[in-house]
Amino acid sequence: METTGPGKIKVGIIMGGLSSEREVSLESGRNVFSKMPRQRFDVIPLFMDSRAMLWQIPLKLLMRNSTRDIEEDLTEEAVPIPYETLPSCVDVIFLGLHGKYGEDGCCQGLLELLKIPYTGSGVLSSALGMDKLACRRVLAADDIPVPHTCPISRRQWEEGDREARLQEIAAEIGFPCIVKPSREGCSTAVAKVNAATGLSGAVLEAFLWDDTVLVEEFISGTEVTCGVIGHRPPLPLVPSETIPTSDILSLEDKFLYGQGENKTPARLPEDVIASIRETAVRTFLSLDLKGYARIDMFVRENGQVVVLEPNTLPGMTPSTVLFHQAAAAGITQSDLIERIIDYALEVHGEKKGPL
Repeated sequence: METTGPGKIKVGIIMGGLSSEREVSLESGRNVFSKMPRQRFDVIPLFMDSRAMLWQIPLKLLMRNSTRDIEEDLTEEAVPIPYETLPSCVDVIFLGLHGKYGEDGCCQGLLELLKIPYTGSGVLSSALGMDKLACRRVLAADDIPVPHTCPISRRQWEEGDREARLQEIAAEIGFPCIVKPSREGCSTAVAKVNAATGLSGAVLEAFLWDDTVLVEEFISGTEVTCGVIGHRPPLPLVPSETIPTSDILSLEDKFLYGQGENKTPARLPEDVIASIRETAVRTFLSLDLKGYARIDMFVRENGQVVVLEPNTLPGMTPSTVLFHQAAAAGITQSDLIERIIDYALEVHGEKKGPL
């Protein structure tokens, strides 16, 4: 490892990973790397490759176009970091990972075993946040509105009467409906189905990504998202209105600069804005989230706020909506990154057992 400055906090930023969101993770990681205040922190870029190995990478690899480009030269240009040596290299980990194995409790559990503080939520909360079906069951038990949802397990699909199940879903959910994997993000394999003839194909596509597929109601209304930071008490940021370029919000809409459109604050009445912020905090507390998160929601035409899902490690790319919301509250990108690290050090310093 490189020599770090005296008295500074050593922050390792893990990016890349194994999920369908690894390219977004790379963008998040290098933006955090560039915006992190150097007067307090020594910043160590750590790349997780497609085998889940960690590497400390130099700036010339960090700036590569894609994770594949980085992987091509790891053995010659980077330094391998065995997991058991990580506690001697860093004081805290900033998790720039998104999706499976990074945002779902897996990496959090590993860091717990290594006794390294990390940003974001703990093992259980991260797992719940990633599993839309389990998450919705918890939120519904707390009387937080969620979309009407019918799950299909792979076992049901392979061993049961498919046609009968599809007919049941069509009768219960109706059309149009939304089909998606239970544990994927960034709109991966999400489809809007307008008639029964398209349902089977959409379910099959979603099964390529997960063992549980959700068929949920199509909600007409305004799609919104609201960041929440801190924990004493959690602070809801200014909600944003998300304007997709098609029926379903795409990966490009979420993260590609100039592709999608977000309005911050959302163009909604003040009482609805207040309801969005309240629902975001209730969701944050119900799932026992920590540090920061972004809650995606819909506002129905009757004004009811419905929670789609939490993002326990929301995107930190330069154009991400979380930074827009923070800016509306007078918080710069560097300030937000610093706060997230401070929240992590605080909650891990106080915990008894895993976070």
